[in-house]
Amino acid sequence: MKLNELREIKGKKKLVMLTAYDWQMARILDEAEIDLILVGDSLGMVIQGYRDTKKVTMQDMLYHMRAVARGAKHTPVIGDMPIRSARTVKDALRNARRFVESGAQGVKVEGNKPEIIRVLLDAGIPVMGHVGLLPQTAESHRVKGKQPTEARTILSDARELDRLGVFSMVLECIPEALAGRITRAVMAPTIGIGAGKFCDGQVLVTNDILGYDQGFAPKYLKRYANLNKTIKRAIAKFQEEVLSGLYPDNKHTYH
Repeated sequence: MKLNELREIKGKKKLVMLTAYDWQMARILDEAEIDLILVGDSLGMVIQGYRDTKKVTMQDMLYHMRAVARGAKHTPVIGDMPIRSARTVKDALRNARRFVESGAQGVKVEGNKPEIIRVLLDAGIPVMGHVGLLPQTAESHRVKGKQPTEARTILSDARELDRLGVFSMVLECIPEALAGRITRAVMAPTIGIGAGKFCDGQVLVTNDILGYDQGFAPKYLKRYANLNKTIKRAIAKFQEEVLSGLYPDNKHTYH
């Protein structure tokens, strides 16, 4: 699937996007035939151990982009433009091109930045928009758009991004009714995270749905596995066998 074709399938099928930060996970997602892979700046939290995404650098993103691109042979990969990567139009264009050179088919830009988005699109770089909660600039992680004024701003931003020609847009942590209104108002497919069922698709952080971190539990997160427990059990078994001398046995030894 090409990114610029996504507008044509709006309303015909739900889109599934998940995050990847390494070759192995990218390969798994690719084999699972999901629609889109996002190399998200969420790696700041799930890979680097920061509280938020505000310390993630462009170098961090490119390192993980190259790894993911090697694993995703068929699924389009999107690079998340990190904080400070688009302070000027010149910076944004240079960094977006670096993403493409590293294997991205498109980039995601947080917020309503028409001048930057227009330049990227004119350069032939597909752009995914992002409205609602903007983690790179938000002071706290809370639902956006509950107040009428804030809701109108989010809707206006989404409409402007749509007019610019983004191939899709993420709606993060906004009321379901507002997400539905935006989805009906724009031609680009909407992909929700904490935005309810009326979006054209959904995205979650893969590490979260697999249950790596039991302490992270926003309302919108549904865990589909508990790898935290599974991994600990496997490690405990390995440790037990090493200490008891059961591993390595003859089967697992070269002769």
